[in-house]
Amino acid sequence: MLKVFLVEDEAIIREGLRDIIPWQQYGFTVVGDAGDGEQALPMIRETRPDVLITDIRMPFMDGLALSSLVSREFPNTKIIIISGYDEFEYAQQAIRIGVEQYLLKPVTKAMLVRALNEVSEKISSEREQENYMERFRSEVQEYEQFSRRRFFEEIVTGQLSVEEIYEKADQLGIAIEAQSYRILMYSIVARHTQPGGDITRGYAPPEDAAARLQDTHDGLAQFFLMYPEYLVFRWNIQTYAVLIKAEQGQMEERTEQCLDTIRMHVLPVENEVEWHMAIGQETARLSALPACFEEVSRIYSCRHLLGDCHVLTKENTIALMESENEGSLKNVDMDRLDPSILRGFLENGQPEEIGNFVDEYIGGTQDASISRLFCQYLMLNVRFTVIAFLERIGYDQKAFIDDFPVAQLAGRSLTRAELKDYVRQILSRAFELREKKNRSQSKSVISQALAYIDQNYADETISLKEVAGYVNVSANYFSAVFSQEMRQTFVEYLTQKRMERAKELLRTTDLRSAEVAAEVGYRDPHYFSFVFRKTQGLTPRDYRASGAGGFGAKRR
Repeated sequence: MLKVFLVEDEAIIREGLRDIIPWQQYGFTVVGDAGDGEQALPMIRETRPDVLITDIRMPFMDGLALSSLVSREFPNTKIIIISGYDEFEYAQQAIRIGVEQYLLKPVTKAMLVRALNEVSEKISSEREQENYMERFRSEVQEYEQFSRRRFFEEIVTGQLSVEEIYEKADQLGIAIEAQSYRILMYSIVARHTQPGGDITRGYAPPEDAAARLQDTHDGLAQFFLMYPEYLVFRWNIQTYAVLIKAEQGQMEERTEQCLDTIRMHVLPVENEVEWHMAIGQETARLSALPACFEEVSRIYSCRHLLGDCHVLTKENTIALMESENEGSLKNVDMDRLDPSILRGFLENGQPEEIGNFVDEYIGGTQDASISRLFCQYLMLNVRFTVIAFLERIGYDQKAFIDDFPVAQLAGRSLTRAELKDYVRQILSRAFELREKKNRSQSKSVISQALAYIDQNYADETISLKEVAGYVNVSANYFSAVFSQEMRQTFVEYLTQKRMERAKELLRTTDLRSAEVAAEVGYRDPHYFSFVFRKTQGLTPRDYRASGAGGFGAKRR
């Protein structure tokens, strides 16, 4: 039922309006009435009617003044003015205010019913459009997140000036202004391994565990959407970054709320996942975010060395940046050189983290000579671990061994810088091979996914999760890989494919718009028309009539 509020200073007319119309029969209910605008306004604020019917000439506050206030506060409320004055000036003012109907007294039942029906149809149409817009926004949310990711990358890599940051934020509808900022990075990945023992990025764990992990990511996404002070971006396939915004003195509270929420969502799956968070320093300047991101990235890279420490800060990682080795093996932290740490980095680290990881893995910053015993131990440790990893992902060790001879280096003392450079080269080569393998696997996944989409895009129920399940990877991984490989999101690709097919049908057949909609995966022809107009700039009917339509252009 649509709610109606009546305002008329003459009680007899007001009661007549209230009683003459069988309101419920036409889909309305009267929620209140008043004798003037001043009395009506607080009641309107309380009842929030869909339709306001008001006289113009009333004491204390006339109908035009009331209509003006209601239009500003409740722009969706439709206003019908009833007036005994057939004057152009009144009509002009009513039009400027946005009044829907201007009826002259005496108002008959037929006149009022006709006006109410027209208003009702307009409200229904607007609500339908709002519902379509909400559905469309929900469907393209992934694309919007992809745009946000690119925006964040441009900020933290220093590609945008402060002025450009504000301009682009405004274009994307992102509220970027705050008195204080902080970057937090986090990852939550499955512990599960494939039969060969290799933890492979994107490998789908058992269905129930995969569903729990996806629920964890979805729950966090919902939390971040609810609170505009957290702007979340996907940094890479496994890692998210959160730009925390706060007013003066609120940053610690905001940060704790974010940490607590991540912990809470991880808790139900804690035994099934590897998870870490890194907290950067607070800054008052957008221009300082690149430096802040560089620091938090360094802190985040320590997760490979502090596996049991889930929340990483500058304070609890600073020891790793200090020299613990004065040149002899007895002073080396052997726990830090545990091969499992290196394996974890090879499996889950990122190429841009190699420099920080090597600094912390080897330790120390001074360019002092290191004993040959330590050099030989560390180089062999790194070498054998890398070779074992590459063999697990399908590479022959011979070519790799030839590229990195160890005997000539192990036979002499090296400076710390030389040793680090050797390890960086080995890891860089290993990551190149890993990324090559991942690209090959990703292309295979995408190729299978595209074939599946091509066969099933006309099914309205097709979804990212369904396609991810078909290619046997997690939905979260599939979303990231699809965007990375295709340079557009799954939803964007699916919509584009449907629209291209729809245009072809409009050009080459005489199918009606509703039939075209069904052919390309839309049961609701009105929603199809909405999406077509939103993405193509004109309605299906107009597209066909524009001449773009060949055979179909001459038909209905």
